[in-house]
Amino acid sequence: MFYIIGLGLGDPEDITVKGLNIIKQCERVYLESYTSILCCGQEKLEEFYGRKLILADREMVEQRADEILEAADIQSIAFLVVGDPFGATTHTDLILRAKEKGIKTSIVHNASIMNAIGCCGLQLYHFGETVSIPYWDDSWKPDSFYDKIVANLQHGLHTLCLLDIKVKEPTLESLMKKKREYMPPRFMSVSEAAEQLLAIVANKSPSEADNKRLQKEHGLNENSLVVGLARVGHETQQIAACSLREMKDFDLGPPLHSLIIPNRNLHPLEQEFLQQFSELNQQLL
Repeated sequence: MFYIIGLGLGDPEDITVKGLNIIKQCERVYLESYTSILCCGQEKLEEFYGRKLILADREMVEQRADEILEAADIQSIAFLVVGDPFGATTHTDLILRAKEKGIKTSIVHNASIMNAIGCCGLQLYHFGETVSIPYWDDSWKPDSFYDKIVANLQHGLHTLCLLDIKVKEPTLESLMKKKREYMPPRFMSVSEAAEQLLAIVANKSPSEADNKRLQKEHGLNENSLVVGLARVGHETQQIAACSLREMKDFDLGPPLHSLIIPNRNLHPLEQEFLQQFSELNQQLL
């Protein structure tokens, strides 16, 4: 049996009783390490589970999936995922690969950022399509996610922005060599995400909009309300609500961070709840 087990968000104790029992009886246990991270680290997990974990980086998951699934038809193999197993398409691909090999699979769900963002008071059923904000470099500055944010705003919906992380990313130079060299780990902060959004807003001309009235009414600008979240589910969790311009200079500390673009017509309960995170910016609410 091949198990994909969600670990939740905060620390080793977030795992379900069902998931923990499975881990203890598996022959091999992999820890996926590139779509997200736990603040506690691998060592704390191993101490709590009472066994060693095999770190599964991006290269292993995407290029050596057969190695992970090896003997799963006759043994119990577990693949641990931060949050919920279906929080990333990579995990869906693993399930399909197992199915092709005739391997039985079992999913153990857990909390993920997709539902835990309700901690800021914005109601989950008011969220539209989730977007990912990637790191920019000198030659690559994608902004297609911005149109999805605007579309959500036009429909009166909030947008959850998942921020880029880079773990064990090969350097451009090493891709031409046989020996891989990797960049230091990077985790996008809410201030970096806000800075990129501000750059996109500045580059968007009103003439580009199909409907100028809607663009003016529903588009993003530097005074738009945004909500920054850090280390959701952890005891050091932080939340801040302020303008997009102010978020550019906001420091919410260590990773992981997420950013929310709320719609302009907040429900009274959402407005009241957010005010506790925006003491100096209640005019935005």
